Amino acid sequence: GVLSMPSVRCVHNPQFTTTAKTINQATGSQWTVHLHSKGLMNNTSVYSQFAKSASRFCGKPMVFVLALCTIGVWLVTGPLFRFSDTWQLVINTGTTIVTFLMVFLIQNTQNRDTQAIQIKLDELIRATQGAHNALLDLEELEEHQLDAFRTKYQLLAQAARLSVGKGSVDTDTPEA
Repeated sequence: GVLSMPSVRCVHNPQFTTTAKTINQATGSQWTVHLHSKGLMNNTSVYSQFAKSASRFCGKPMVFVLALCTIGVWLVTGPLFRFSDTWQLVINTGTTIVTFLMVFLIQNTQNRDTQAIQIKLDELIRATQGAHNALLDLEELEEHQLDAFRTKYQLLAQAARLSVGKGSVDTDTPEA
């Protein structure tokens, strides 16, 4: 038979609800999980929408050309303003403000991209037969725990390289 479990909250993102979680007791390995988003795709925050749009816009080649032109205009106007302190202050203030704001936009984009990649990798691990589910969500572990996993995989890689050097094929699952 099939054992049905009630809806449960997702640990890392309580905005998602896992429903219809079933376990096929005959094989003990088949899971059906349906994730329902509470309108998150349509209700993104204003900041998130702005950050995405600004990141896309600022990454275009024409924005770089615009920045170069701005610096060019500033350089050309130098003699007009006799290279005064105010003339220098304008570019220094402008670049400082832009840099300060871009740090937050870049960090937001990087965080979002990293989270998406981690979720995709977790799904690949979960869906791959023979993969270690203990590797799911590694980014949440402490440094010493990550070091233990890294050491294990470095040893596996070293053993595989030695085997390949002796003519073996390196496409198996070591645990099999």
